[in-house]
Amino acid sequence: MTRKVQRCSFCGRTDSDVRLLITGESGAICDDCLRQAWDILQQHDTQEKGSPKAPLKSVGGLRLKDLPRPADIKAYLDQYVIGQDDAKRYLSVAVYNHYKRLLQPSSDDGVEIEKSNIVMVGPTGTGKTLLARTIAKLLKVPFTIVDATVFTEAGYVGEDVESILSRLLQVADYDLEKTQRGIVFIDEIDKIARKSDNPSITRDVSGEGVQQGLLKLLEGTVVNVPPKGGRKHPDQDYVHVDTRNILFICGGAFDGIERKIAQRMNTHVVGYNAIENVAHIDRNDLMRYIQPQDLKSFGLIPEIIGRLPVLTHLDQLDRQALRNILTEPKNSLIRQQQKLFAMDGIELTFDDDALEYMVDKAVEFKLGARGLRSIVEAIMITPQYELPSSGIKEFRVTREYARQQLEKSTVGIFG
Repeated sequence: MTRKVQRCSFCGRTDSDVRLLITGESGAICDDCLRQAWDILQQHDTQEKGSPKAPLKSVGGLRLKDLPRPADIKAYLDQYVIGQDDAKRYLSVAVYNHYKRLLQPSSDDGVEIEKSNIVMVGPTGTGKTLLARTIAKLLKVPFTIVDATVFTEAGYVGEDVESILSRLLQVADYDLEKTQRGIVFIDEIDKIARKSDNPSITRDVSGEGVQQGLLKLLEGTVVNVPPKGGRKHPDQDYVHVDTRNILFICGGAFDGIERKIAQRMNTHVVGYNAIENVAHIDRNDLMRYIQPQDLKSFGLIPEIIGRLPVLTHLDQLDRQALRNILTEPKNSLIRQQQKLFAMDGIELTFDDDALEYMVDKAVEFKLGARGLRSIVEAIMITPQYELPSSGIKEFRVTREYARQQLEKSTVGIFG
């Protein structure tokens, strides 16, 4: 019985003429033809990457033409956050550019879009964390919020800075590719300021030391991340996360930084036009004049300020903004209360005088939106306790009722 001769389907040579013949169900290919096919494929890929028409990648199923534009992102934030137009614009542009950076086609023109990490400065209760939480709803990339106050230097009680990436990894369901294009919001960044403007000669384990640990993370490096968080130890398996494409947004109250701003501006106001310059300074809103050198005076090291190139501020909420926060956003405090009572079949309404009273107290306490929420909760605690079992179907909150409830509560101690 003669052996059937196998031939290459491309060049026609038999298996005795070639070194290796790979056979398939309906054909075969020799090692020479396979090598030529590989060279052709490599050449094709190189030309495609260098072409301006190279297909764009997608992020979360989105392509560049489908991305929400900065104005669209701001319009979405407007539905949930009152005021803070400057911060919204900065945040919208940063997120949009982050998407474009992830979608940029490979090219050999030498132009590579770098990320622009952000730092947001504003008093407590002005909406820094709310902005971050709201924009997370819109994003198609992994997003996590971490608190800087828990971080310490490696070897001390607390969390290592690498645990930031552990949380992002968990949010991305341990998908490394998704993790490496995510966004991290680091809250309370001001709490890791060093204790004095001079470099510390002793350990500052939760201040300057943490800033030093954050440096490479913000700029871009490959980090060994314990997948389940916690401390590192030698026998542990690590996930290697590249942070070059992770966008970092930092927020902090920087309580007292207005004094640093005032000192800087007073030193600049000298000469013949000193009086004219003083007239142009709004002493009630010094935060709008914030500069990177003010962050340095507060206690952030210059290296970390350089890795947070975009600096924006949030305004202190005025009376009108607090009044709008009560009723206008989709998840406003009043709508939340009405939904809670509606689930018990009770229709809840508020008199305008009652709302004005709540706003007056919030302005008095100077705690921003958080103070406003505390006031609403203090006023509504008794109805929330009594009404569900009372059989009442309608309830109206008047100014007098709001005043009585607030005076009975512990919040009234500060009134």
